[in-house]
This record gives sequence, structure tokens and C-alpha cells, in this order.
Amino acid sequence: MLLNREKSLMLMVDFQAGLVPVIDGGAQAVEEAAWMGRVAETLDVPVWVTEQYPEKLGGTATNLLGALQDYRLWKKCHFGIMAETEFGEVLRETGRTQIVLCGTEAHICVLQTGLGLLAAGYEVYWLTEATASRRMEEAQLARQRACQAGAVAVSADMVAYEWLHRCDTPTFKQVHQEFLKPRSARPLRFF
Repeated sequence: MLLNREKSLMLMVDFQAGLVPVIDGGAQAVEEAAWMGRVAETLDVPVWVTEQYPEKLGGTATNLLGALQDYRLWKKCHFGIMAETEFGEVLRETGRTQIVLCGTEAHICVLQTGLGLLAAGYEVYWLTEATASRRMEEAQLARQRACQAGAVAVSADMVAYEWLHRCDTPTFKQVHQEFLKPRSARPLRFF
């Protein structure tokens, strides 16, 4: 079950300015999501971003939105975005069936979104280093629960290389030079 960039969609859940500072590893999660979002955009994988009650929690972190150039923003009231009727309809119309999922808080909005996607028949790939909660233990428990329900835990490098599929193309050379090569020396923290 490999990821295919033509079937994939990147979904970033609630990386909001008022929430990220209280998240354990929140800054790193945003940085990882931004990196993955730039790779997705380069490979023509749609990037969607959600915001939960932005009037209270603030909009999406500016450093995340600043890294992205082409994304669709969804505002929501439900913790799980699949409960928002329009979202499910528009997602279905894209024909994309593989959802790379990340965000905050892992045990609330990301988990409920992931479970909703799984129930609707989508393949869910839980982007581990870009999914966090206020307490690391809750993020770990959320990932465990999502995976027991059928999601697949992945790292950003796994996703990038599966989307690239091969190393002898100009696209690989571009992505490798711009994103993968500089990344190889960075330590990562998995939540």
C-alpha cells in the first residue's frame, strides 16, 4: 500500500496561532508540516488546511501559511472535519483517496478527522512528526488508536519518497536538491 501522489491529498488540521504555543513540540510539528506542504505543492498534491473556531483560537500559524503558496482553507465547528457536509462532498469530487493527515491536537481534532475519513472509506496516513498534542502521551495514544482503526503511521521522508517513486527523473532531482538533501542532517522528534 504505497502512497501515490496522484491519489493523495495533504490535510493539515488546526495549526492555529493560539494553540501551537501550548502544544508539546508544537513549533517542530508546524515546521514539519510546512516542509511536507512545500513538497506536496511541488509535486502537485493538493494541500488543505482547517481551522477550528478561529475567532477564539486564532488563524493558522503565520509561519505555516507563509511556507505554503497554494492551499485551500476550511473553517469548521465540528472537531472532525468530515462532519462538515461540504468538506466531504468536495473531497469526494477530487477523486483523491489517500489522505496524509497531520495537525493539532492529535487526540481531538486530528483523531476525529482521521476516524471520520476512515469511516468514509479513505486511506489515512498519520504524519507522525507533524501531529502533536498538549501532552505527548495523548499524541501517542491518538496515533495508536488511529492505527488500530486502519490508519498508517508514516514519516515525512516516507511520504516524499513514495510520492517521488523513482530517482531518475527531473522531478526527483529538483525535490532532492531543494528538500531532501538539506533535511538529511536534521534530527527529528516523533510524537
